[in-house]
This record gives sequence, C-alpha cells and structure tokens, in this order.
Amino acid sequence: MDQLTSLLNQLNGVVWGPPMLVILGAVGVYLSFGLRFLPWRRIPYAFRLLVSSESGARGEIPPFQALMTALSATIGTGNIAGVATAIALGGPGAVFYMWLIALVGMATKYAEAVCAVHFRETDNSGQYVGGPMYYLKNGVGERFPRLGKGLAVSFAIFGAIAAFGIGNGTQIHSMADVLSTDFQVPKMVTGAVVAILVGFVVLGGVSRIGNIAGKLVPVMVVLYIGGAVTVIAINASAVPAAFALIISSAFNPAAAAGGFAGAAVAAAIRFGVARGVFSNESGLGSAAIAHGAARTNSPVRQGHIAMLGTFIDTIVICTLTALCIITSGAWMSGENGAPLTALAFGSSFSGGNYVVTIALAVFAFTTIIGWSYYGERCWQYLLGEGSVVIYRVLWVIAVFSFSSVKIDFIWTLSDTLNGLMAVPNLIGLIILGPLVFRLTREYNQESN
Repeated sequence: MDQLTSLLNQLNGVVWGPPMLVILGAVGVYLSFGLRFLPWRRIPYAFRLLVSSESGARGEIPPFQALMTALSATIGTGNIAGVATAIALGGPGAVFYMWLIALVGMATKYAEAVCAVHFRETDNSGQYVGGPMYYLKNGVGERFPRLGKGLAVSFAIFGAIAAFGIGNGTQIHSMADVLSTDFQVPKMVTGAVVAILVGFVVLGGVSRIGNIAGKLVPVMVVLYIGGAVTVIAINASAVPAAFALIISSAFNPAAAAGGFAGAAVAAAIRFGVARGVFSNESGLGSAAIAHGAARTNSPVRQGHIAMLGTFIDTIVICTLTALCIITSGAWMSGENGAPLTALAFGSSFSGGNYVVTIALAVFAFTTIIGWSYYGERCWQYLLGEGSVVIYRVLWVIAVFSFSSVKIDFIWTLSDTLNGLMAVPNLIGLIILGPLVFRLTREYNQESN
C-alpha cells in the first residue's frame, strides 16, 4: 500500500504539475481571444439573463437552478481552505494569479456550457442529459469518431470515480472534523445525519437537487459574504495596502514576515493558479453536466449564465476571503488552510471563527449533493440509466462511511482522477472552439 500511495503521489504531482496548469491557462486564453473577450464584456447581460424567462424552453431545471447546482459543487473548501493555502504557500501575490486564471476560466466555463447544451441528448425516460461525455462523443466524434468515443468514456470513468473522493469523502470528512473540533459532535453522528439528508435530496434526482441548491446556495453565499464584509469593514483602513501587497507580491518575491516564511514569484504563480482551478473547476468539465440539464433552447444563453459561476466563485468569494486574511494580518501567523481563514475571522470579531466553521459545514453539504449529480451522470453514461439507483445508494453509504475514517489514499486518488478529467475535456474544447465561436456570432446577430 505504501508503494502504491507513493506512486499515486508522483502521478498526482504530474497531473497537477506546471504543464497541466499552463495548458488550462492556454485553453482559457485561446477561448477568450476567440470570443473577443465576451465573458468580460457581458457580465451585466449574463446577470440579466438569470432573471429573464425563455418561452418554450426544453430541459429539466431552470437556468438559475442549473447555475446554483454548479455553484453548490464549486463553492466549498476551495473558497475557504484553498485561498488560505495559496496565500500561506505562495504569498499574497498568489491572489493575483487566482484572478488571472479565473478571468480566462470564464471563457472556458462558457464554452463548456455552450457545448453541453448544443450536444445534449434525452435518455430513455425523456430527461435531458449533457456534459463533456456527450459533446466529446457527439461533437468531437462527428469529426473523429474513435477519438470522440474514447475521450467520452475516459472522462466518464474519471468523473464517476473521482466524485466519491473530491465530492464525497473529503467533504464529509472535513465537515465531521470541524463539527467535532468546534462543537464536539461525534463524527459518526454527523455522518449518519448527513447521509439521511443527502439520501433525501439525491434520491429525488436532478429536480430535487436543483430545487434544494436554488434555495440553499444563495443563502449560504449571502451569509458567508456578510461575515467576510464584516471582517473587511473592521479592517477597512488596511484594504488599500492589501491590494497593493497583492499586486507587488505578484511580480516580486514576498519577504518573510512573522510566521510567514516568504515566497518566490514562481510559488505565487503555481499556488495561485492551482488553487484557483481547484476552486472554480473551469476546464475540468464538471459544471457542464449541470448546465446540460438546464431548461433552455439556446446554448449561448446558458453559456452566459455558466460563466457567472467562475466569476462568483473566484472573483467575488475568493477575493473576499483573501482580503479577510490579508487585512487582518492573519497571513503572517504561520497558519495554513481553513484554520488560517478561521483565525482571520476570529481575530476580527468575537465568534468569527464559528462563521467559518458553519460555512465549511454547509459548503461541504452542498458540494456533496452537487457532485452526486456529476458522478451519477458519468455512471449513467457508462452503464445506462437503469443502474443510476445503485450509484445513488452507494453515494449515501459512502457519506456515512467516510465521515470517520482516514481518507488520505482516497483523497489522492480522487484528486488525481479529478485532474485527469481535464485532459479529454480540454482536447474537446480545443477541437470544438470554432463551433463555439460560430454559435456565439449567430446568437449575437439574432439578438441585434
């Protein structure tokens, strides 16, 4: 087992190493240029689409619920622990590179949703299903049949297995751990209660997942943002200096200060990009599965809505977390991960650390239900819709089981497979890029 773990760690280092991060960024730049930076220019328009209706639209859930389902899977530990880790290891300059990868990642997320809706199918029960599996098979496969089919199957295998780790095991384990530490709730109790709640949601299918996500995600986002804004307001005088530090540290080594050991520019780039991708999942293709079920007739319309996921996750929420950590001075404490964010909140106002604890717990829960749908659709693609109930039952059992066991090996395996999901997805986006550009031009001409 030790040898297998060591081999897996080496593979993980390659999968999430500099080449992958460069490719993720390069594909985002390619799509941004091809779209003439549409995602940056049309953010207000995208928000307007969220509250507008589309007559005669086909799909399973409203576009807003599709976005909330996608956000339920992306807004989580990456926004709290991931940002803190990036700053602790890469310095404040890492935040700058999180912004950059998010800005180009908006184009990637846009293209994923456009392809997901354009190439989606209906299953035997008449439900719309979409995502990388389908645009790889139907889109790439139209030009390169064997390549498209192989990429689709590869993505589905990686996604179905990875979901149990990154979307299940790591989430329930983190939730059980923080509730045990801060509120003395036994881990088995957390596992049992959450398994029951997850079972109620997951066994109801995408409509129930979308309905719960549509209610819970906005509430949890507002509450967390409220806590973060409170911390920033208390430390308002330090905000200008914080932005200056982020910019300067992005191009100059961050000097050691307090418990912070210092960081080179290379570390800022590496950890900023890596944690940014981990948080918003642009390029991994996962969110496209949720958007493929959206009630819409326009791939481009849903693409606009999808890109808001990256904007909200990283440009808004991750930035607020970073400002809390930097303005409070907690980044120089030597802490790392979620404890660093909790320190930033707790040192700014009484009980602030509990805001982080509760947010982590709620974020973990919504990530579990969001990723259950991703994994389920990958499983369905491989084994057929009749086997979906098996996946759902296994998912609920895993929630209970992972709450009180060590998951180091599971985490590394799922993290590696999660990274591998990006490989077939990025190949598909490069090939389908010209189609995305054409569909966008046609939509714009019809809208004008």
